[in-house]
Amino acid sequence: METNLFIAYIGIAVMLALTGIGSAYGVTIVGNAAIGAAKKVDGKFGNFLVLTALPGTQGLYGFAGYFMFQNIFKVLTPEITYFQSMATLAAGLALGFIGLLSAIRQGQVCANGVVSIGQGHDAFGNTLILAVFPELYAIVALAAAFLIGSAIA
Repeated sequence: METNLFIAYIGIAVMLALTGIGSAYGVTIVGNAAIGAAKKVDGKFGNFLVLTALPGTQGLYGFAGYFMFQNIFKVLTPEITYFQSMATLAAGLALGFIGLLSAIRQGQVCANGVVSIGQGHDAFGNTLILAVFPELYAIVALAAAFLIGSAIA
């Protein structure tokens, strides 16, 4: 049914859009801090670059979620059932919102680390460790999307 496929693709669109928006926000939050800190210290741009890239991974998780539903589970076909379409929508909403918030909060953690490095502290390792925690929730959301897809395939 076309309606069921449309509902499923709304879930996919939300998944891709929100994780991508979150990554864009998170990366720019850290990037802004990196620009300011780079004016104060020399030789730390590599650290700033790594910390700036971290929030970008949530957008990749959104794409991975789409890839799973399209290519692994092969759910996104005209024969999709109502239950499958609603499960795909739910997975898209969950991964999308968790990825959005996780990327923004990870960007804030990384930005604080960049500021600390810019002030002369050796905070790169500690910042990486603390930045992993928001990332964990995006990974758990991707795992949940995988389990949902496995259940409906």
